[in-house]
Amino acid sequence: MENGLIYLDTYILQQDMRIRLPKSILSNLSVEKGKSKFSIYIDRANNRLILQPDDKMEDNGGTSK
Repeated sequence: MENGLIYLDTYILQQDMRIRLPKSILSNLSVEKGKSKFSIYIDRANNRLILQPDDKMEDNGGTSK
């Protein structure tokens, strides 16, 4: 597949602009529900949104992973 992309699922953009992420994201990326943040990019040339896990996770001390 192009650029090693792996299809996970399809969801509808909610009225309040939320996007549900598939549960398989937890097993494919190092992210935690309620803690992980994503940087959002647009690839205008290919009409794509890119969600990339932020390398800094929020915690009590404000330190990165």
